[in-house]
Amino acid sequence: MDIVRLSERLIGMKDEVWLRHTNPWSVWTRVLTPLPLLALAIWSRAWIGGWAWVAVGVVLVWVWINPRAFSRPKTFESWSAQGVLGERVWLRHRVKIAAHHIRVAKALAYVSGLGLLPFA
Repeated sequence: MDIVRLSERLIGMKDEVWLRHTNPWSVWTRVLTPLPLLALAIWSRAWIGGWAWVAVGVVLVWVWINPRAFSRPKTFESWSAQGVLGERVWLRHRVKIAAHHIRVAKALAYVSGLGLLPFA
């Protein structure tokens, strides 16, 4: 099992949760909050010591709650909903995706992974 499928299972992304996560509010709050808040929580260890673990825990709880916090959208026509549905296809049906799309997705993942170096 790859790490992506494992994370999907750990977060409990069932079918209904995926559909709720297509809500643009869920997408935007998921994109804009966890990484900056996680960085702040880790950086705060200099100010609050061991309590930084509580802040990290709060961010991780938000990552779990977020896909469940919003209702299903009325339509799935927004680009954010299409992106979430595409993510689900990537996770569950990767063998059915054209090879050139997989190459581009992997390239984007590697480039975004480079952004973790300064973060670390």
